[in-house]
Amino acid sequence: MPRRHMHMTGADGAALTAALRDLRTKLDVPGDFPPEVLAEAERAAKAPRPPGPALDATDIPLFTIDPPASVDLDQAMHLARRPGGGFRVHYAIADVAAFVTPGGALDAEAHRRVTTLYFPDGKVPLHPRVLSEGAASLLPDQDRPALLWRLDLDAAGRVVSTDVRRALVRSRAKLHYEGVQQAIDDGTAEESLALLKDVGTLREDLETERGGISLNVPEQEIVERDGSYTLAYRAPLPADGWNAQISLMTGMAAADLMLASGTGILRTLPTAPDGAVGRLRRTAQALHIDWPHHVPYAQLVRSLDPRRPAHAAFLQECTALLRGAGYTAFTGGEVPSPALHAAVAAPYAHCTAPLRRLVDRYTGELCVAAVAGEDPPEWAVAALATLPEEMADGTRLANAVERGSVDLVEAALLKDRVGETFEGTVIDVKDREPTVGTVHLADPAVVGRIESPAAPLPLGSRLRVRLVTADPGTAGVVFTVA
Repeated sequence: MPRRHMHMTGADGAALTAALRDLRTKLDVPGDFPPEVLAEAERAAKAPRPPGPALDATDIPLFTIDPPASVDLDQAMHLARRPGGGFRVHYAIADVAAFVTPGGALDAEAHRRVTTLYFPDGKVPLHPRVLSEGAASLLPDQDRPALLWRLDLDAAGRVVSTDVRRALVRSRAKLHYEGVQQAIDDGTAEESLALLKDVGTLREDLETERGGISLNVPEQEIVERDGSYTLAYRAPLPADGWNAQISLMTGMAAADLMLASGTGILRTLPTAPDGAVGRLRRTAQALHIDWPHHVPYAQLVRSLDPRRPAHAAFLQECTALLRGAGYTAFTGGEVPSPALHAAVAAPYAHCTAPLRRLVDRYTGELCVAAVAGEDPPEWAVAALATLPEEMADGTRLANAVERGSVDLVEAALLKDRVGETFEGTVIDVKDREPTVGTVHLADPAVVGRIESPAAPLPLGSRLRVRLVTADPGTAGVVFTVA
């Protein structure tokens, strides 16, 4: 899992842009798409579509929820009440396989890239933009091929039936999180959107019941202030979590389908070692977060407010329990090991972001075949031999991009403030080197290394710290006790 999210809001300084360009080179990030890949994507985008899927679902008034500037729209949804109780969720996922020929140049390039890479000043897409932001994206008021999931839920939010098939869909609206939250809060949301809160809340309750964990980790933003740039935190909205629950529910349904069919690929995460949880308990105590021993970790996390600095710092540290995630493929009906995702507390699969993640295209194909009672395509089964390793390599690069971008941006925005002092909270201390740890600053929104040459660092204490290093060419910022 990336250490923390970050995006730029209006910051386009030349020095920062140049430093990010150097980071791309250092990490050997893919550049422009080769001409043959672009040509194949153009042909796929413009080619007359083959006879459409049997299901014409363009009458379902789907909507998307994404950041305002996003145009690579993977998912669109519609929620309704079922006669007699419960809910029906339609969840359309972009049908990337409708545009990509197995074994072609476009397919090979996607296997080389594996995932879309996100830098603070832009992204390096998995697919050419003519597809990811055009013909394959679920843009509003456009007929699009999709894998349409239909999930029927009971009154408690539990899935009671699952269906997924190819369909022609048409999104009616492109919504963003802030607008969704406001419409739901002030009661102006149409029923389908208003039900997102009902279903999302029920799914969050079920997540807590089974011991699952969703971390509302604050995002770091680069914002303009008084003619210059600084770092600030954006706390996730409740609507972010409700939307995520629809995706999680679909990923769990996909895992169940593939396990039942005997062929598939799961997203897995081992249970965190006891020592990691114990360390978090010490951090919670140091941050004055009340964590009674009878309260499960998942319940504690759900009670935290990411707008509070101490809670935000603790949530950042909680990501340590999510390390070690991977992909496990299986064929021949053998139940894979491991099969569970510890944070989801259930079998889980990535299937809702095929425009941005390679494995989702294959998961979708396997699920469509499973529902139809058909053998999955040979090209999809053959890829399972190498997909886990490919996805692992792509995830490592994505994490390196995330870490490198955060370190670079923090250093670039603080390089003229070396010697200044700030208020910070020590959120981590190395066991074998107690004079070295991590400090969390509320303003600016920085999480950096701290060194105390004179005495062990006081875990959880608020103290004044002095910035001693902020060089974009190094591994980030370094503070010492003031």
